[in-house]
Amino acid sequence: MKLSLKTLLLATAVTAVSISAQADDIEGKIDAINAEAQSFVVQGITFFTSTTTDYDDGLKTFADLKVGQKVEVDFEYRDNRHIATEIELEK
Repeated sequence: MKLSLKTLLLATAVTAVSISAQADDIEGKIDAINAEAQSFVVQGITFFTSTTTDYDDGLKTFADLKVGQKVEVDFEYRDNRHIATEIELEK
C-alpha cells in the first residue's frame, strides 16, 4: 500500500508541474501591441515577451511586430500569463 501511495503522490506532483507550465502555439493577426509591457494580443490573448523570446521568419526583435501581421506564437502558460517563447511571421 505504501508503494501505491508514493506512486500516486509522485504522479500527482508531476501532473501539477506539467499543468502549471504548458507549452502550446496559436496563429492569428496581431490585434494590439503594448511596447511598455512588451506584450501583444492575438485572438484576444495577451502574450508577454522576454529576453529569451525567439523571433523568426524576418522578425528580429519586439520592435518588428506590427498590428495586423499574421504570426504563429509558441508559448508557455505560467504564473497566470501567456509567455511567448517563439514568434514567427506567417505569410
